[in-house]
Amino acid sequence: MPYNIEDKFVIAVASSALFDLRLSGAVFTEQGEDEYRKYQHKHENDVLGKGVAFPLIKRLLSINGDSPEDQPVEVVLLSRNDADTGLRVFKSIEKYQLPITRAVFTAGGNPFQYMEAFNASIFLSGNPHDVKEAVKRGFPAGCIYPSDYIDDDQDHELRIAFDFDGIIADDSAETVFQQEGALASFHDHEKSKASEPLPAGPLLRFFTEISKLQKRILDKVATEPDYKPRIRVAIVTARNAPAHERVITTLRKLDIRVDEAFFLGGIDKGRVLKIFNPHIFFDDQVGHIEGVARIVPSVHVPFGITNSIE
Repeated sequence: MPYNIEDKFVIAVASSALFDLRLSGAVFTEQGEDEYRKYQHKHENDVLGKGVAFPLIKRLLSINGDSPEDQPVEVVLLSRNDADTGLRVFKSIEKYQLPITRAVFTAGGNPFQYMEAFNASIFLSGNPHDVKEAVKRGFPAGCIYPSDYIDDDQDHELRIAFDFDGIIADDSAETVFQQEGALASFHDHEKSKASEPLPAGPLLRFFTEISKLQKRILDKVATEPDYKPRIRVAIVTARNAPAHERVITTLRKLDIRVDEAFFLGGIDKGRVLKIFNPHIFFDDQVGHIEGVARIVPSVHVPFGITNSIE
């Protein structure tokens, strides 16, 4: 029987997000493709270091059970390598015992174009050009930033933090702020539309899939108290009162409850992220990402007016 990928929560991940490819990447950049190919062959059995997205991917896959009916999560590797040079990545996947079996190798082509074929709700990559082009074409994608984060393998909980505007919702409210240039005008606008949910943002589907997975886990814990995986979700937004109400209205429309919500009103997001300690944080503004990427794994989604996508 064909494998029904439509029933899965699928995450597409580039090898540059899953593993640390700085050394091999430097060989390619400085010495060219032929030397890169030789390097990958020579180091084929050397296990790659963990990348920024590794803690997220490991925990998502750990949610899958042993039976075929209890495997909601699928991770697909989308790579610019060809199958030959990409063999090292698959060998590292095997060494880390990650149940990732499906892959696309495009030999230099844009890998994100195959997202729809695999029903992927997000594409994570370390290549900013691929991510920007993907978002420009309407694909949900994010670029991981370098981080000094050290994962705790004994921590079975998965914590995910989302900015709101330009991530879960679109950037229509942000556009008002940018065009008016005054916080008071933005607050007046959002207060007048407090009962009106915002349109969908680029990661809405990923956000709702995480919520479904969270509910699935809670149901499982009710019958299996010793079941370890947990998911906690936080909203971390620069909004504050009175603009907070529209966030709540939007979440109610989606029928989604978050575990923690931070309406910071311009306070540095790193102050709360250091405490929440997410395994991944999504934001559409580079300034916010650069401020926290070293302390928590962070992903920039180059969407909307603040990123000047034409």
